Amino acid sequence: MEIFTVKLTSIDLERGLVLPRDSNLEPLQPFHGTKELSTIVESFAGTRLPDPVTIHCSTRSGKLVFTRGWRDIARDAGLKSGDTVTFYQDVNGGAQYKMRVRNVGSEVKKEK
Repeated sequence: MEIFTVKLTSIDLERGLVLPRDSNLEPLQPFHGTKELSTIVESFAGTRLPDPVTIHCSTRSGKLVFTRGWRDIARDAGLKSGDTVTFYQDVNGGAQYKMRVRNVGSEVKKEK
């Protein structure tokens, strides 16, 4: 079940990813404080980073934000402003959540 799709900006990469207003937050279940999300990261072509990444999702100014773990994904996947990220719930495959990333001009992610 898709939670959100977003085209990244430089602020998303530097400060943390603020979940879009139209995100489907139902799969995240209401929480207060911080929630850890074990996430498998793969390209739209299906190439995965070797290990799941734990993303910390917390509230900042009333909005949900991906902080720790998100920066690791951005670095390891070589994300840049203009790239697209789709985050969704998928209970199969070793993690409850998956993130598909698409680089501008490239479909394949480098392996770690």
